[in-house]
Amino acid sequence: MPHLLSSLFTRLGKFELPLLVLPGLAAAALWGFVALVDEVLEGEVHDIDSRLLFALRNPQDASDPLGPRWFEELMRDITAFGGTGPLTFITLAGMIYLLLRRRLRTALFLFAAISGGQLLSSLLKLGFDRPRPDLVPHGMTVYSASFPSGHAMMTAIVYLTLAALLARSESRHRLKAFLLLLAASVTLMVGLSRVYLGVHWPSDVLGGWMIGSAWAAVCWTLAVLLQRRGELEGESAPSPDDQAGDRS
Repeated sequence: MPHLLSSLFTRLGKFELPLLVLPGLAAAALWGFVALVDEVLEGEVHDIDSRLLFALRNPQDASDPLGPRWFEELMRDITAFGGTGPLTFITLAGMIYLLLRRRLRTALFLFAAISGGQLLSSLLKLGFDRPRPDLVPHGMTVYSASFPSGHAMMTAIVYLTLAALLARSESRHRLKAFLLLLAASVTLMVGLSRVYLGVHWPSDVLGGWMIGSAWAAVCWTLAVLLQRRGELEGESAPSPDDQAGDRS
């Protein structure tokens, strides 16, 4: 089993770009976000949003999400991965890791990429100022506007950008694939948890995934270009054991 997983990640790691935009290849494109914005502003997605929200609730009690109590608690735990505190911690941990690897410029690039993404998220929320869902009780306290979902957008930006930069620092394909798949999985789960808890319309989460993945893709592409020009640190050289593992 370990050998099978190692072989799988080695093969997948050769396709970094598709994995980076895995949360939605089409959704990562800017035109997709613009098209969704048009639908949201015209109210065209309200019926679909409402049906999806109610589909995740007990038909007899809209305050009760589907599933056992432990699953609801699990969704709260998962959604916390997209909170300001955990994202700040993950970002700082990533920067410290890069600094310990003596990759100062990559660490600064990570800080600039995520700070820019946070600024963009705040501006979008202020600009659209869409109210939160009021059809079902919220599963947790919320403070900001609804569109786009800050949790969905920032998890895409932080986890995908961090995974992409760490993958660019790795020469082993299986580790590249693991980092990118892990980041994409967390991004998807956090977004779904926001809808399940009733704190966001599904279109909020979709919009967050779109613009967040697009931002991460741009940062990844820029990192590749800077790395090729020698302005960002390149891949680390693999040890003989790592090379043998990648060939197996």
